[in-house]
Amino acid sequence: MCRHFAYLGRPVPIRSVLLDPPYGLLRQSWAPRLQRHGTVNADGYGVGWYAPGDERPARYRREGPIWADGDLADLARVVSSHAVLGAVRSATAGCAAGAQAAAPFAAGRWLFSHNGVLPGWPGAFAPLAALLPAAELLELEARTDSALLWALVLNRLRAGAELGESLAEVCLLAAESAESRINLLATDGRSLAATAWGDTLFQRRDPDGSVLLASEPFDDGPGWSEVPDRTLLVADAAGSSLTPLAAVGPRIREDAPR
Repeated sequence: MCRHFAYLGRPVPIRSVLLDPPYGLLRQSWAPRLQRHGTVNADGYGVGWYAPGDERPARYRREGPIWADGDLADLARVVSSHAVLGAVRSATAGCAAGAQAAAPFAAGRWLFSHNGVLPGWPGAFAPLAALLPAAELLELEARTDSALLWALVLNRLRAGAELGESLAEVCLLAAESAESRINLLATDGRSLAATAWGDTLFQRRDPDGSVLLASEPFDDGPGWSEVPDRTLLVADAAGSSLTPLAAVGPRIREDAPR
């Protein structure tokens, strides 16, 4: 398994959402509190962010554990962004190693992460791979289950699907193939989308309108709410919506009148 998070709101130093929280991603890499599968996340990590006026995100990824990178603190101290996505990796057996296998994956204006596993990888998921054109399979950044899921999501985004719609479609496709854990997370710098399928996902929306999604809460403060399992969450500056994935229906906007 892995741990990941995404932030959207007023510009903040990256360290404030990546390194500073008492139970943030740094702590979750070696002592997660709610991780159901695996114990540490030391097989690589990455963070992606957006600069003002540039819709194409930057990334910083490394093969080793986040706690061993002495350069990260300086980078995270001086870089600020309104949208950040980060992840620490616990590698799935049979998947490739290296920085290229660490989230976030990126293309165009999008960043993507997968927290979970596709059991029986790779053989059990040949039908999923067959849904992609050969040229897109050859573009896989790494031989991993997460990279395949990203290629499927990207295929739908390039076809014009919305961010949340793309995650939901791929999540349900992967769920049909095996008892998978498919917590997907993505941003385009203007909105966030995530699926909760087989592992925990939490949301916190602050009074200033910023929103934070994370595999587990960054602190013990108020405001965190757990996203129900088998749910799609889409969030932007206006609010958040939840859509059941097992039986897809009209979105329920959390800030709508009851």
